[in-house]
Amino acid sequence: MESYLQENFGVKPKHSSTEALEKWRNLCGVVKNPKRRFRFTANLSKRYEAAAMRKTNQEKLRIAVLVSKAAIQFLLGVTPSDYNVPEEVKAAGFQVCAEELGSITEGHDVKKLKFHGGVTGIAEKLSTSISDGLTSNTDLFNRRQEIYGLNQFAESTPRSFWVFVWEALQDMTLMILGACAFVSLIVGIVMEGWPHGAHDGLGIVASILLVVFVTATSDYRQSLQFKDLDKEKKKIYVQVTRNGFRQKLSIYDLLPGDIVHLGIGDQVPADGLFVSGFSVLIDESSLTGESEPVMVNEENPFMLSGTKLQDGSCKMMVTTVGMRTQWGKLMATLSEGGDDETPLQVKLNGVATIIGKGGLFFAVVTFAVLVQGLLSHKLGEGSIWSWSGDDALKLLEYFAVAVTIVVVAVPEGLPLAVTLSLAFAMKKMMNDKALVRHLAACETMGSASSICSDKTGTLTTNHMTVVKSCICMNIKEVSKTDSASSLCSEIPDSAVQLLLQSIFTNTGGEVVVNKDGKREILGTPTETALLEFGLSLGGDFQAERQTSKIVKVEPFNSSKKRMGVVLELPGGGLRAHSKGASEIVLSGCDKVVNSTGEVVPLDEESLNHLKLTIDQFANEALRTLCLAFMELETGFSPENPIPVSGYTLIAIVGIKDPVRPGVKESVAVCRSAGITVRMVTGDNINTAKAIARECGILTDDGIAIEGPVFREKTTEELMELIPKIQVMARSSPLDKHTLVKHLRTTFDEVVAVTGDGTNDAPALHEADIGLAMGIAGTEVSTLQMIS
Repeated sequence: MESYLQENFGVKPKHSSTEALEKWRNLCGVVKNPKRRFRFTANLSKRYEAAAMRKTNQEKLRIAVLVSKAAIQFLLGVTPSDYNVPEEVKAAGFQVCAEELGSITEGHDVKKLKFHGGVTGIAEKLSTSISDGLTSNTDLFNRRQEIYGLNQFAESTPRSFWVFVWEALQDMTLMILGACAFVSLIVGIVMEGWPHGAHDGLGIVASILLVVFVTATSDYRQSLQFKDLDKEKKKIYVQVTRNGFRQKLSIYDLLPGDIVHLGIGDQVPADGLFVSGFSVLIDESSLTGESEPVMVNEENPFMLSGTKLQDGSCKMMVTTVGMRTQWGKLMATLSEGGDDETPLQVKLNGVATIIGKGGLFFAVVTFAVLVQGLLSHKLGEGSIWSWSGDDALKLLEYFAVAVTIVVVAVPEGLPLAVTLSLAFAMKKMMNDKALVRHLAACETMGSASSICSDKTGTLTTNHMTVVKSCICMNIKEVSKTDSASSLCSEIPDSAVQLLLQSIFTNTGGEVVVNKDGKREILGTPTETALLEFGLSLGGDFQAERQTSKIVKVEPFNSSKKRMGVVLELPGGGLRAHSKGASEIVLSGCDKVVNSTGEVVPLDEESLNHLKLTIDQFANEALRTLCLAFMELETGFSPENPIPVSGYTLIAIVGIKDPVRPGVKESVAVCRSAGITVRMVTGDNINTAKAIARECGILTDDGIAIEGPVFREKTTEELMELIPKIQVMARSSPLDKHTLVKHLRTTFDEVVAVTGDGTNDAPALHEADIGLAMGIAGTEVSTLQMIS
């Protein structure tokens, strides 16, 4: 049976092709009601429509990009045509309409953008501020919603209860029973009169109505549950500057003029224009089909909803929202409940089909045998040409028996019951704060045999604080605020200034004042810990940022494991700061700031001292980071990459990230259930081993390996090594993806991956089960949730 289903259906647990799904659905076509059986699974007809629209959009956008490139060449020599602002837009207090904004971003129209005064001009015409965002406590805010709309997509109209009743009536067996009821009523009334002759027919009608209303009620209630699940899955938030404050806002509450902050892995929530940022690469493959990322900057500021930031960070001003965006137009073709069928659903549909066809065959045989008996009896009596009402009733009774066999034999509701039970499981898991994106996850989770977990934010609490530091070659405890501030008296002023400049300028975080007037630190937990440390040393974030001009930024990247910034100093000259994984940054240093604040060459003795310090911090389960700087020549160009060597080491910091309560017990439960737990992290190997031992993941017979060593192994070596790996440190996203892929394909494991960051996204996507820590995680992994 298993091989038969595999040969005929070939539906994979993940990413089944539309052709495979179409094939086995057609195979099930004889003995099912497709409107019921496939209600909560992928709508294949809508998929074809979406694919056609996506192809059209790709062509349009590709042409738009080419036209925009050509427009740049002729921009200075061409006078743009006048634009007339519609009266209702003027009356509302704006100087540009939604259609004009849509044509600028969708068409990458540099000419129109220049005509309206660039991004600044568009901001003025939208009555917004690039620095402070929209002001929401005015009448203008409400009029903005009326003119431009909200960032919401049109949803299909909820189906009423009677639509479900009609769909339940489409069942083939119920149609046959309905025909039987009609014939029975006619023959019964003719033979026995009203009401005695109608008893059988009305009984069948009552049975049909009972089945229909029970089925319709069940389906209707389940559709409401799926609607609730869809609402939960749409709870996606982004960082927005509004009313002068940075705050979290649902992507569905965005309006044109909003200033949105985006980082690596974030999905662009609406069409907009680039305001400021560094090294922004956009993956537009979801819209244009082009695999090459697009560089977004002041010259090419167009950002389309549905695309993703592959690198960099930026501020974007929203211009077009909702159904006017390209993504909105694409979403218009998609229907609710677009999940693929789960493997169990496929198998049960196949079983139902086989049993149903068998039942149909035996029903026909039974009817033929009974009719043959009746004909033989009449032939023996010589009344073969004489038929009475009783004979007609007997034929009807035989037919009803055959239909009953079909009704009993065809488990038409079995696949649907599986869908509903999985939906119920989704609902129960949602009550446990686990949002499930795909039905198949509920089924597959019970079969998991291997778990690959991230460390930071998954096994640990992701609430980080700097507890140790090595500044100017001196190791100090900084677990308390008072001891952190006392460091200033022990460190030369020049070193303190360098350290504060490094912390406050070379960061992806930000120190802001919230609505309540209180200071708030935004950013990743690591950035937050460093900024807290800098503030405790008496630093002023805003003052430090305003003192120096940022020339170039290279945001943190999972593969580089470092980030850098180039500053133009107030007195002239350029300075680069680098921060990242200790071993990587230290390898690029050839000088160090000593205890007197002087820059001295990094000799072998000092280098060994620093390496021992890193190992000491790591063995205490601390995450270690190095901060370094270098003076650059004045000829440095922002187009050039920031150097990776020649730095002067300022400090090494050790950040504490406690293990989550209950992790050790959970790992022990998994082991007792025969599930192998592995830790895959980008952290230092000593830190990873210390945390893994604390969690009970690393055992005496297990192996801890680093990502660079892992990726150099041959296929034969990997076959022998992978089953023994319990900890992989300094891993890149590709290393984690490779490990998961080998476990799934080569070793036939059912793999679950847990993670919370953009570096986990490829592995989350590859795994049978991807569990994203949505509370602490980034948007890219939150989108995966449990897949």
